[in-house]
Amino acid sequence: MMEIIPAIDLIGGQCVRLTEGDFDQQTTYDSNPLEVAKRFEAHGIKRLHLVDLDGARARKPVNLPVLETIASNTGLTIDFGGGLQSEEAIKQAFDAGAAQVTAGSIAVREPETVKSWLQLYGADKIIIGADFKGKNIAISAWTEESSYALQDFISDYVQTGAKLFICTDVSKDGKLQGPATETYQLLRQLLPEAGVIASGGVTTIADLEALQDIGVKGAIIGKAIYEGTIELKDLERFVC
Repeated sequence: MMEIIPAIDLIGGQCVRLTEGDFDQQTTYDSNPLEVAKRFEAHGIKRLHLVDLDGARARKPVNLPVLETIASNTGLTIDFGGGLQSEEAIKQAFDAGAAQVTAGSIAVREPETVKSWLQLYGADKIIIGADFKGKNIAISAWTEESSYALQDFISDYVQTGAKLFICTDVSKDGKLQGPATETYQLLRQLLPEAGVIASGGVTTIADLEALQDIGVKGAIIGKAIYEGTIELKDLERFVC
């Protein structure tokens, strides 16, 4: 069964969404992330993707108190990302209640560091963030497409023991134009051992059905929930 993973992105302790990762295209949806998380849980959802956007800019975690509040007041399994650039930061996230952490840009810039985390904490605890534009990995806060092919990036990490990959199509993120289903299908065919979590562009229940059909491990849903193109009650059949 594909995991349904709603996203809460944090700026200033509030629940926001960006379009294409652009801080100038920000919409604030709720001032109380805990209440948002509780609404997810009330509909049977078990997982949460929590992103510290302030931390991503500061290159160190900023919204750890929000993580701690959600972790201690819900039963959600939380993966936390944003600003995790050191082992100290990872320890802080786990101490605050994260079940998993996402290594994003550092997985591109410092692969040896991230590989050491995989050895230390285990592949079930460290999710590799694979942000992509077209067929290649996106870098520099999503503003630039590198020459590093998405498939090669994931393959390299699989060979060093990584199991879980959040694959975010940054050209679709926050646009409500549908996910990169063909890309995910190709990854599933070429790298069946990689646990692909689809992110970016999920807009409708039909999108989720298509992703489930190709066998992705999970689907992250953000703006579609906040804008109402996907209702929480309609997700219940995926999580029962």
